[in-house]
Amino acid sequence: VQLQASGGGLVQAGGSLRLSCAPSGRIFNIRFMGWHRQGPGRQRELVADLTSGVSTSYADSVKGRFTISVDNATNTLYLQMNSLKPEDTGVYYCIFHTWDGVYLWGQGTQVTVSS
Repeated sequence: VQLQASGGGLVQAGGSLRLSCAPSGRIFNIRFMGWHRQGPGRQRELVADLTSGVSTSYADSVKGRFTISVDNATNTLYLQMNSLKPEDTGVYYCIFHTWDGVYLWGQGTQVTVSS
């Protein structure tokens, strides 16, 4: 099973984007789903996660602006990003982790926020 991330692009500061992460097949026993990002010259950081399909958490830098959600019918993961800032620029990666210990990473989608 592979994860296909999409939805990135170029947007002006204050704009919005919605990222999607769709698995190529059914994934069972998902424990954790999340979005990481890696900005220019920065380490990869976790920006939002969803644990056991219920509990969400966000990096302080995106709280109140980003919302993580999942379509349980398809296991498609979303990240709604509002009020985007130039510092949100980076490559966004989705990750799934199952209770069986399997980690799946998406290929990354570029988000560029212009000032």
